[in-house]
Amino acid sequence: MKVFPILLALCSVAFAQEEPTIKVDVSLVNVLCSVRNKGNGLVGNLEKSDFKVFEDGKEMEIKYFTRETDLPLTIGLLVDTSKSQERLIDIERRAAYEFFSKVLRKKDLAFLMQFGAEAELLQDDTNSPRLLQDGLNQLRLSVPVGGLHPGPVPTQQSQAGTIMFDAVYLAATEKLRTEVGRKTMVLITDGVDTGSKTSREKAIEAAQKADSIIYSIDYEDSMYHGGGFGTITLGGGSGMGDLNRMSSETGGHVYKVDRKNSLDDIFRELQEEMRSQYSISYAPPGGKKDGSYHKIEIRVAAKDYKVQARKGYYAIESN
Repeated sequence: MKVFPILLALCSVAFAQEEPTIKVDVSLVNVLCSVRNKGNGLVGNLEKSDFKVFEDGKEMEIKYFTRETDLPLTIGLLVDTSKSQERLIDIERRAAYEFFSKVLRKKDLAFLMQFGAEAELLQDDTNSPRLLQDGLNQLRLSVPVGGLHPGPVPTQQSQAGTIMFDAVYLAATEKLRTEVGRKTMVLITDGVDTGSKTSREKAIEAAQKADSIIYSIDYEDSMYHGGGFGTITLGGGSGMGDLNRMSSETGGHVYKVDRKNSLDDIFRELQEEMRSQYSISYAPPGGKKDGSYHKIEIRVAAKDYKVQARKGYYAIESN
């Protein structure tokens, strides 16, 4: 439910001492971030004094700082059901249900999309494990033969193989932009886009304007790709670069399913990351909402720690 128009969807939260109300400051830029140590483990015990924030190279004063373990979360799960993923769909269906069952709390919501030749919304926002299971049961191969069961989200491409960028754009603009709280997209795909009308950069821009983090799960069928049909699985295929770019620009992370890390393992790691985030808010200089893009950099005192946060934001009026 949309409560108030805000600069970038994620509201800063300030709790009054006398009443448990949530106050929204419309003039703030809000950034979610995760911090990893040298061994790539999540660091969840930092304080406000450990962080510095810069906009366009100038240090900003941090107005609000919280560790976000309970702020409501909206998750959009986008599953690649193109021909290259055909043998993986059953595994994805089972693992995704376990993930939803464990990560969703009372105030959280999730929706489910599949994309291949078309993008289809299989389940709209819900907190119901049963409805999400019903949606997951609808996952099926999507190849260029026309829509058999079109969903409420319209496709932008009728003759294509894997419209990944279109799906990200649609999820951001049609589903996430008007939501409040923490917002994430989780992509399960081999990362290869064939036929989107939306460019990678436009998909990233849409996610940034929706204030959504993109987490990518690189899941490749070695039998399919090993037969010379496209990307080579060793070291990541041609789609790994696109996944890295989308995730890094929005503050997310790329996970890879391999012999050491199953899809179940990755969903457990993803669940931990979603519950180990920091929320930082600052007042931008000038505060003009002219649509311009501004770079954000967050630093921590420990030199061997790496901050994972979006690279910038668009100064736009919220819906």
